[in-house]
Amino acid sequence: MFIFSIIFHTKFLISVLLNFTVNHTDKSSKARVGEFITDHGVVQTPIFMPVGTQGTVKAITQRVLENDINAEIVLSNTYHLYLRPGTTIIEKAGGLHEFMNWNRPILTDSGGFQVYSLSDLRKLKKDGVEFRSHLDGSTHFFSPQKVIEIQRSIGSDIMMVLDECTPFPCEYEYAKKSRELTSDWAVLNKKAFDETKPLYGHQQYLFGIIQGSIYKDLRESSAKDLVKLDFDGYAIGGLAVGEPTETMYELVNFTTDFMPKDKPRYLMGVGRPENILEAIARGIDMFDCVMPTRNARNAYLFTSKGIVSMRNAAYKDDMDPLDKECDCYTCKNFSKAYLRHLFNSKEVLALELATIHNLTFYLNLVREARKRIVDGSFIEWKNYFSKIISINVQSIEEQ
Repeated sequence: MFIFSIIFHTKFLISVLLNFTVNHTDKSSKARVGEFITDHGVVQTPIFMPVGTQGTVKAITQRVLENDINAEIVLSNTYHLYLRPGTTIIEKAGGLHEFMNWNRPILTDSGGFQVYSLSDLRKLKKDGVEFRSHLDGSTHFFSPQKVIEIQRSIGSDIMMVLDECTPFPCEYEYAKKSRELTSDWAVLNKKAFDETKPLYGHQQYLFGIIQGSIYKDLRESSAKDLVKLDFDGYAIGGLAVGEPTETMYELVNFTTDFMPKDKPRYLMGVGRPENILEAIARGIDMFDCVMPTRNARNAYLFTSKGIVSMRNAAYKDDMDPLDKECDCYTCKNFSKAYLRHLFNSKEVLALELATIHNLTFYLNLVREARKRIVDGSFIEWKNYFSKIISINVQSIEEQ
């Protein structure tokens, strides 16, 4: 469905639905290839979004992110940007795109997961959540309306609703009340979104978040509640929080049956490369996770032969590239011996080169998945490749 926005030469836009098209579907699974269009560019799906929580993807510049890694979209976080630098500074800069000098799409998480992680510092209420800052202990209150207001100030292309992320394990009655609270908040989020306008001359879109812990009936009712509100896209939240991997796969496969086929589907916070491939097979279009960048900073790198630790003695005099099948700047220019030397010498360059490689690996993974879906070889490739890339490569331990 194509719905074109009409842009007036003011800071106000007419609200329209996100332009999303499914171009190919896999005959042997729910996997699909599509694209959505924002005012900051087109995003091909399935897609992985590098995490730039505080307006930066750690250890690399925006130039590298755009030119060397070719990231199509990044994720930032409402909670963190609200606390620091604050909406006043972001608005003075002209929005987050201008503040961080990034001209491609941005998605902002609402902060629900961060508030969830502050379980000792928060208090849930019917109209929102009160929490204390992890920075200075100051008290703040996020209502659905407030979260929309903050994301209008940030100016992200895709905004997320405020939700409650339940822990694992989670009793059914608590999960039920949490799902109901998330659905109630979704109504208020949508109302606030419809009653406000973008601030910086580009269109913004709003995604709903399906919750319900590990309980299928709650996932189904949550999805049905949100679909009635006609969001621009739908996310599955509250997974990858400790539940068994097979349970996550089962719930993703179940939940996508209740998500619109003509809207993007986003699995939040997942995950390992093999998790992404399995979720693509179950109908997911969008992913984010800190794993590639966090692992990179700790010398754990993803390769076509498995996961390696660059601190191992086996690479002390290994002059081969990290991954001969990778076309990233790191693999084309530096040896495993050099990368190991940088990490063991605690050189900052190690963090950049490792981050470039891991993010390139993740983005190449979803690009290859798109290619395989189109040519009909996705399932065979996924089954073979998932086993290889999940191996921890055994090396001589550091002496």
